[in-house]
Amino acid sequence: MLAMEFLVRGATQFGEPGVFMMFEENPQELAANARSLGFDLDELTAQKKLILDHVAIERSEIEETGEYDLEGLFIRLGYAIDSIGAKRMVLDTVEALFAGLPNHAVLRAELRRLFRWIKDRGMTAIITGEKGEGTAITRYGLEEYVADCVITLDHRITEQISTRRLRVMKYRGSVHGTNEYPFIISPHGLSVLPITSLQLDHKASTERVPTGVPQLDQMLGGKGVYRGSSVLITGSPGTGKSSLSAKFAETASRRGERTLLFAYEESPAQLLRNMRSIGVDLAPWVSKGLLQIHASRPTVHGLEQHLVMMHDTVTAFSPSVVVVDPISNLTLTRTETDVKPTLMRLIDFLKHRQITSIFTGLTTGASAADAPEDSQLGVSSLMDTWLLLRNVEINGERNRTIYVLKSRGMPHSNQVREFVLSDAGIHLVDVYLGSDRVLTGTARVSQAAAERAAAELLMQDHERKLRQLGAKRKAIEAQIAALQAEGEAEEAEVRFAIAQDSVQTRTVQEGAAAMAHLRGGNGKGSPKARR
Repeated sequence: MLAMEFLVRGATQFGEPGVFMMFEENPQELAANARSLGFDLDELTAQKKLILDHVAIERSEIEETGEYDLEGLFIRLGYAIDSIGAKRMVLDTVEALFAGLPNHAVLRAELRRLFRWIKDRGMTAIITGEKGEGTAITRYGLEEYVADCVITLDHRITEQISTRRLRVMKYRGSVHGTNEYPFIISPHGLSVLPITSLQLDHKASTERVPTGVPQLDQMLGGKGVYRGSSVLITGSPGTGKSSLSAKFAETASRRGERTLLFAYEESPAQLLRNMRSIGVDLAPWVSKGLLQIHASRPTVHGLEQHLVMMHDTVTAFSPSVVVVDPISNLTLTRTETDVKPTLMRLIDFLKHRQITSIFTGLTTGASAADAPEDSQLGVSSLMDTWLLLRNVEINGERNRTIYVLKSRGMPHSNQVREFVLSDAGIHLVDVYLGSDRVLTGTARVSQAAAERAAAELLMQDHERKLRQLGAKRKAIEAQIAALQAEGEAEEAEVRFAIAQDSVQTRTVQEGAAAMAHLRGGNGKGSPKARR
């Protein structure tokens, strides 16, 4: 199938016709198999872009002659190549070509001759072969030495999960990756993700995108998270991880951005129903094509197949936001050492495409008394923002809290907020922060009511004291007024006495003056008396 796609892609995308010479399947069987990948070999054959040639090799005939010569094959291949101007060719499989040939010396000589003939014709060829016994790469042990490039395909079963892997063992004249790469066979052909070739050279956007919860945005510097960053939401069961991630997806869709949601616990219908109960309606955005929900069980595919499937889906849909809920379910059949590299590759891939990613994960701690300071998968160090949700049990009830453990590149709150889910949506409220405790739920409400009552009593006591002070001030002012009145009265009496004395003095003086005048002045008698 890899060889067939090599020819089809060359003919349809690069203008290089090809020849497929098979020794086991016939053209009808090959064309039927290719339809499962969306390839129409009959149409390509009609357009002279592809030639399918079946060579039936009978083992008995080879044994009867006792001689082996590939000259007839070369003539047949040469005619097919020249008839359409082929640039590519496939021989499938080399074991069938040399079946029944006991003389290994002749076999090796003819193999070298075959590879030399292909090079002399300037053809790019894929020759398929079966794996040898034990650790041998090929059956005859010569193909890998003669060929310029050797690719091994492996299909393994680990804990009842199948995984296909590809490895480039050698490639002359080229720097290539030597690790194993997962690949899948999809309706669009083979998909291979070169996961280990990603480098830490992705761009860092300064644009901020809201989370959909205004109070949470305030905790994240007032503007939300950076576009293209990775956000981890962890918590114990029932803390609201899926609800918060769904709100983020709805907010992105409301902005007109495409969003992908990979769900590993709920079906799309169940997810839509459950989110609608908290005021998060995802159905309109699914109908408009802005939101795609892909739900599956982690046991359906291996980790690598999940990664390749995500890669292909992201490439086809080109989203701005990707939500994976939850990543902890991927550990059901795998160890942390298997899952962490897979997630690392996925995170790097999304960052290279500047896609904001939301991952939810399960933590082992169930209450605030525990300290789940790391996610179950140990990938918190790969994340740019980490939100931790917790259940707080007090006074016979359970309440949710949220706080920001880290958020790279921005100032963020270090306060614990209460996380409330209701039919009106998601809200964050301030918790009661006492000297030695944190209260949420009804305990917070009761404490707040008690504090309001205490504040009311204190206010009333202040008002009573103010009234008493006012009354005392008025009494003092009345006393002052009385004293002032008394002083004014005494002042009036004194002034009256002074005025009376002044009148009496003036009267005496005037009387004396009048008497003196009558007596002739100055008190010496009148003028008549002196005569």
